[in-house]
Amino acid sequence: MQTRIAAVSIIIENPDSVEKLNTVLHDYSQYIIGRMGIPYQKRNISIICIVMDAPNDVISALSGKLGMIPYITAKTAYSKLFDAE
Repeated sequence: MQTRIAAVSIIIENPDSVEKLNTVLHDYSQYIIGRMGIPYQKRNISIICIVMDAPNDVISALSGKLGMIPYITAKTAYSKLFDAE
């Protein structure tokens, strides 16, 4: 199955959404290469970047699920490189 590298940028505007966010990320943990989180206290938000190596449909599913969580914004950047496993 072909996989791609993708970076999912997530902005959290309300800490009450973090539990749901972490549940979704845990469900996709086998595809996550790394995670970086930055709390931005001045604006009372948090920013997380997730790097994945996964099939297109898995990346899209994760991004879609994140976008359905209240107070969460998620955008995905895809690499042009495909890799056959």
